[in-house]
Amino acid sequence: MPERTLDIVPVKIHIKEQPAVFDRFAAQWTPTLVIFDPLGAERHRFEGFLPPEEFLAQLELGLAHAAFAGKRWAEAERRFRQIVDSFSTSDAAPEALYWAGVARYKGGDANALPETARLFKLKYPDSAWAKKSSVWER
Repeated sequence: MPERTLDIVPVKIHIKEQPAVFDRFAAQWTPTLVIFDPLGAERHRFEGFLPPEEFLAQLELGLAHAAFAGKRWAEAERRFRQIVDSFSTSDAAPEALYWAGVARYKGGDANALPETARLFKLKYPDSAWAKKSSVWER
């Protein structure tokens, strides 16, 4: 079966012109970006201004989470790894590394979790995500 990718449909909602729509999505601050999966379930959200590199990393993180929720393990892992590779210094990168390991594990690779824990020691040893992955160490 060919791998399915997610499409992005940007929607702009102005808080003063469309407050009911703004409230519908429980936005607390502007700008708010919400990533939904194809069935309409929220998969990722970030609020407030971000510089372009951080914005792109967060956008990709949302798409990766949507692929993960859809059990498209290979696509999710690829998207998470792309963040680690392309936005390695972003705030999203440690989270992406964690979920890339989980996606790889869910895709059938039993070695994915301990290998991911080892990578955390090299790349992001002081992150909260490194602490979460520490239980995977052998």
